Amino acid sequence: MLALVAAHLLVALVLPFVAARSTRATCTVAALPPAAALAWVLTRAGDVLGGQEIVETLAWAPHLGLEITFRLDPLALLMTLLVSGMGVLVLLYSVGYFGSSADGKRSAPLLLAFAGVMLGLVLADDLLVVYIFWELTTICSFLLVGQAGISRESRRSAMQALLVTIFGGLAMLLGFIVLGEAAETYLISELVANPPGGDAIGVAAVLILIGAFTKSAQLPFHNWLPAAMVAPTPISAYLHAASMVKAGVFLVAALTPVFLGVAHWSVLTAVFGTVTMIVAGWRALHEYDLKKLLAYGTVSQLGFLMVLAGAGTRIAAMAAVAMLLAHGLFKAALFLIVGIIDHQAGTRDLRELSGLGKRMPWLAVIATLAAASMAGLPPALGFLGKEAAFEGFLHGGSGDLVIVAGLVLGSVFTVGYTARLLWGAFAGKRGVAATEARSSGAVLFLPAALPAIAGVVLGAAYPLVDVLSAGYADVFDAGADPYHLALWHGPSLPLLCSLLALAGGLTVHAARGRITSLRERLPNPLNAQRGYERIMALLERIAVGVTGRLQAGSLPTYLGVILLTVLTVSGSALLTRHTPIEDLRAWDRILQVPLAVVILIAVVGVVRARRRLTAVLLVGVIGYGIGGMFIVDGAPDLALTQFLVETLTLVAFVFVLRRLPPRFIQSEPAPGLRIPKMLIAIAGGVFMAFASMIFSSARQTRSGVSEQYIARAEEGAGATNVVNAIIVDFRAFDTIGEISVLAVTATGVASLVLTSRYQRRRRRGSLPMTEQPASDEAEPPRAGHGRGPPRGGPGAGPRRGGSRGSGAQGSGSQQEEVRE
Repeated sequence: MLALVAAHLLVALVLPFVAARSTRATCTVAALPPAAALAWVLTRAGDVLGGQEIVETLAWAPHLGLEITFRLDPLALLMTLLVSGMGVLVLLYSVGYFGSSADGKRSAPLLLAFAGVMLGLVLADDLLVVYIFWELTTICSFLLVGQAGISRESRRSAMQALLVTIFGGLAMLLGFIVLGEAAETYLISELVANPPGGDAIGVAAVLILIGAFTKSAQLPFHNWLPAAMVAPTPISAYLHAASMVKAGVFLVAALTPVFLGVAHWSVLTAVFGTVTMIVAGWRALHEYDLKKLLAYGTVSQLGFLMVLAGAGTRIAAMAAVAMLLAHGLFKAALFLIVGIIDHQAGTRDLRELSGLGKRMPWLAVIATLAAASMAGLPPALGFLGKEAAFEGFLHGGSGDLVIVAGLVLGSVFTVGYTARLLWGAFAGKRGVAATEARSSGAVLFLPAALPAIAGVVLGAAYPLVDVLSAGYADVFDAGADPYHLALWHGPSLPLLCSLLALAGGLTVHAARGRITSLRERLPNPLNAQRGYERIMALLERIAVGVTGRLQAGSLPTYLGVILLTVLTVSGSALLTRHTPIEDLRAWDRILQVPLAVVILIAVVGVVRARRRLTAVLLVGVIGYGIGGMFIVDGAPDLALTQFLVETLTLVAFVFVLRRLPPRFIQSEPAPGLRIPKMLIAIAGGVFMAFASMIFSSARQTRSGVSEQYIARAEEGAGATNVVNAIIVDFRAFDTIGEISVLAVTATGVASLVLTSRYQRRRRRGSLPMTEQPASDEAEPPRAGHGRGPPRGGPGAGPRRGGSRGSGAQGSGSQQEEVRE
């Protein structure tokens, strides 16, 4: 499993080199890793459905208990089939959709990388590994939705998707940590086997649900999904129908056995899921863009899935598995079909489309098959899922009956927008000219047809889906008479619910004009998109206000903010905790006294200094005094380091001070600021003094780490000086990091120095004209060496490209151009 994930990512890294030669070859090669994953998981399906789980563990840091564990169970098997199977079809579809465009060269590697991280997400058994892949899918989605970032709409949509899902991901990470620490394990399999209890688990459940709701576009976080429809159709079909948006539902389904004892887990999923299903279904009834219609339909179906995944009963779990598979198949097929219509007809606005059913009859047929599954008609797979869903809640209490009523109403809207989709895409409309459309090739048609046909075939082959669903659902109590998926259970209440949904949906579609008029008259006080935009505008205003006040270009202001932060956070901790200073002595050695006096005198001198050079020299005195303290305490190596640092700092300061005014204060500060500055400075000094004494007296014995450093210095590092061993060996990576920071800083300083020298030479006119930067070429032509005012108007100067003129004039233009 790890090899499959790695193969996806490695091939994605190589694909840009293939894309340089052929976009079609790029998409074809990109389909190979998902095809390999699909073939592998099909060979393991029998074992997994037979009750055997396949586990792979990669020991990362075994002494610290850090391992990467992948596990293939029935739920992961289902998601792997969807991710890999739809990945192959979408990438093959991309061959015909993108052609040789630049979008294909950019999208194919990203789609493959996304397939790899999505595969890692569904196979991971560790919560922290799940989080890593979770956020990687967010990053891939941001890049795929944003594309080249040329249009403002794509940038805004990508940013909205990123912010919403990242916010949810951070809440989810906190929930993972709370759950893992409470249960003392981060493995999902161990959490399912031994569900933890306690108040912390309830908090973890809420935090994890926030992450799942944002990823699966539940109200009020749903608007990023319709906005993301600016992405090309293959991306929408793969990310926003078949894989990424299901990550939240998958996570809820995987963790529901863990939270069976948490009452608000099922309540929250039922409330948010039902409301999402109804509201998004209502919105889909009024969309004119076929892709937007499918997007709101996806949000509605995700709400339905959330209700089922969080219910915590066996029948609802079986319905969730059946609907996960059905939704992945019919929604991906419908997105790809809409992509074909848009690609071949040049529009996807249902008000402009007319008569496509006659021009593209086979496309209409496969669209009808996929739509039948979405509407829940037999023998499609969607019918099996909806029957099981109604059955799962019809025999419970009053709360379950309310959920059933919500699911029936949502299903009515589902049938209604399904009919609107078919009518809008393929029906002939009175007063609308027949739409001209070219026939699509097999490379576009087959990837759309296969999942649509599979939705019907798997519905007819329901025993296979029943085994797959039961493989996951058997973790819940099955009761005396376990439920099984079937096309016919006889006359029953679930069948009556399905008939009500069908009749209601067709009635809604027939009355679409009056319903749309009613919607336009209804007030709309709550709008998620408007709420998001207002929150973002408020954050921007706060950021501008805070930045304007804190980033004022004043070093005293910056220092004051830092000191106030330290006093507020660390100082309050010192004040609220009883931390006595133990074993306080005036001095250990008498030589410390004169050194301390020197340091204090230098400190007072620094505060009162008005000339920069004086202050720098006094700061050096303080540093040398501290070095003297090190010598007195028996640390000559530290003292030597201190002396070297002080010397180098002093030299650097002197070089810098050559370019600065000699005095600190050019104008007197405002009288009202003098006392606050003084108080902050005194408070900061007092805090640091007390903190140093408290921290120094806190440790009465050597720490275990220090003892190990001393014990292993000579044997492990071959060093007799433990400080050197720590710096060079035990904390070598820290040292490398510090050296890297210094190298970056030195590079920046060198760049500034070189730039300053360059500017000085340029001002003096000693710089050869051929060395001038490209940006200077845009400057207007100047007389002589370019230091005088422009001569005449724009037409009087030499024009770029004038060297192609003839005769002496052309030669003169060449010379002018060289000077320019």
